[in-house]
Amino acid sequence: MSADLHCHTKLSDGSLGIDDLIVLAKKQGINTISITDHNCQAGNIRGELIGKRHDVKVIPGVELSSTDTETGEEVDILCYLADSPARLEGLCRRNMLACKKASQFMILGTAKKYNVTPDLIVKCATGATNIYICHIMRALIESGFTNEFYGDVYKELFTKESSSSVYFKAKYDDTKDVIDAIHESGGIAVLARAGMYSDEFVDRMISYGLDGLEVWCPENTEEQSEKLLKKAKQKKILSLGGTNFRGMYNETPLTVGSYITPDKQLDELMSYKAKQKRLRKKAEQEAKKED
Repeated sequence: MSADLHCHTKLSDGSLGIDDLIVLAKKQGINTISITDHNCQAGNIRGELIGKRHDVKVIPGVELSSTDTETGEEVDILCYLADSPARLEGLCRRNMLACKKASQFMILGTAKKYNVTPDLIVKCATGATNIYICHIMRALIESGFTNEFYGDVYKELFTKESSSSVYFKAKYDDTKDVIDAIHESGGIAVLARAGMYSDEFVDRMISYGLDGLEVWCPENTEEQSEKLLKKAKQKKILSLGGTNFRGMYNETPLTVGSYITPDKQLDELMSYKAKQKRLRKKAEQEAKKED
């Protein structure tokens, strides 16, 4: 069973609709996916319904933005299988507002440097719940200022190294609070693109109650994936994988299933909450015996 547990749709920074994503997964031989749009759970119910028609299992998911207050870094936490997804809606709304504020600054900054209108950028984001950098870049491509999403214009506008960058960092809830919110909703918290961070950072996230690491993904090297898999085994947490699929907005050519979660790890995800419940019950029983 092939599973790609990190896919985006038009609702956030993907270029495909839910229907097209699921049909593509089916054609690619991927029979399990998770729709993990940024701070948006709206695609999960529709995804599950359409998935059943095409015999593709859609695991409920969402990619939640956070800010690590110790380092100031933006950290994305993937949430899977929340029992009470409504409990995450307040967090999603706050994150959406923070993202919208950041986007407005970047749109205005881009419009000052290039003759592209905010209205065109908004049109390029039609169907999305927010405006992302990929939508700004699409407007620049549509206007003929570049023919690449991640070429020189992108580097000029949105990289830290550029002296003329218009990038604006959004301020989100603290990462630990986001992990706690996921657990309060009955969900499973997984660090996205875990290879981007230092060992010390990952260990600190695990100490916050993180349930797993995204081990297999485009952003991780093979060496990083091996290292993360070893760490996950040592810490007895989940190891997952996904393509971070965004269609034409991917930085390199990738399709659904380019990176997957192996069968064993998928089984561990699906049985994880039941296992944790048994461990808690056992710990409670042992505590009673000691009393």
